[in-house]
Amino acid sequence: MAMQGPYDQETKRYVDVRPQYPDQWFSKLSALTSRHALAWDVGTGNGQAAVAVAEHYERVVATDVSEPMLKQGIPHPRVQYLHTPSSLSEDETVAMLGGENSVDLITVATAIHWFDIPKFYSVAKRVLRKPGGVIAVWTYTDLIGINPEVEQVSRRLREACKSYWKPGVQYVFEEYRNLPFPFESVGLGCEGQPVQLDMPREMSFESFLSCQRTSSALARAKQNGVDLLTDDVMKEFETAWGGSDLVRTVNYKVFMLAGTVKA
Repeated sequence: MAMQGPYDQETKRYVDVRPQYPDQWFSKLSALTSRHALAWDVGTGNGQAAVAVAEHYERVVATDVSEPMLKQGIPHPRVQYLHTPSSLSEDETVAMLGGENSVDLITVATAIHWFDIPKFYSVAKRVLRKPGGVIAVWTYTDLIGINPEVEQVSRRLREACKSYWKPGVQYVFEEYRNLPFPFESVGLGCEGQPVQLDMPREMSFESFLSCQRTSSALARAKQNGVDLLTDDVMKEFETAWGGSDLVRTVNYKVFMLAGTVKA
């Protein structure tokens, strides 16, 4: 469903440092669907959401445009990883998933902004079970609760990255408030009004830096011969963090939309 894999060049590092989504999110989503036979995790990456979904569904199809990412997929007996190149037609995608009216839950974890969104929604509306099927999309944005000094350096780096972001990333900066979402609300946000969730975690300074390094904009800048995460910037981050040995409690802001096909 995406045009290309934005993290192909940073696959291993991405897998190592990206946050784990809380189990209770998937319990809540599972409680919203009438059946639990089949789920589809789209833009799955290494499957971190797919394996959590699999605790609640008999089978999960986890798809991604990036073959390098899929090779990092977390093994699970109920998860099937499938490559979906952008050349795959809508009808082929529907057939691959088992046909129309076959999917109980669709999840898109921090990925829909990379998609051909109209094409994806067209497929989603066809494959979602009617009634009773649910689609949920979410993204996380900035780390908050570190300290003002780190946030100041982060803002400067983000500003420097602006010309290297692909257009869809604007939806993330807008916290999915302007993301099209033509589905009927199930109580977890609606078009224009995503629900905000928290995702706290313990983080070392090295993990924080690794998160910065996996930015698709930084990778794109580097491909163009521009290094935005310079030694000086990393030193600024280290000073602002409070030293390289310090482990901090941080919090990701998460914005979620969930819905069902309108009758």
